[in-house]
Amino acid sequence: MTLLILMIVAGMAFAFWSASRAAAERAEAVGRDACRAAGVQWLDQSVHAIGLRPYRQQSGWLGFERTFRFDYSINGEDRHVGKLVLRGDRLVAFTGPVAREPSALH
Repeated sequence: MTLLILMIVAGMAFAFWSASRAAAERAEAVGRDACRAAGVQWLDQSVHAIGLRPYRQQSGWLGFERTFRFDYSINGEDRHVGKLVLRGDRLVAFTGPVAREPSALH
């Protein structure tokens, strides 16, 4: 019985870790695409998780809202902070470089 509980907890931990990695990869793609569209330099080629909180999905299930930050430079000598919020794989908030021309972020 104890082994079964341990296996369930390990499975839940792996599922959480896997979902976190998928969200980080999605955030990285959104940040990189936003910087490219705005014509600015994406610094450090990474995003950093800065927040995690539960939210209620439309289906009634609980999900996680993850907040990420990234750095970008307009002229190569400055440093600005961008922030994005994902609910699952859906982008719900973005603060950062603005595209010079309208384009779709993937």
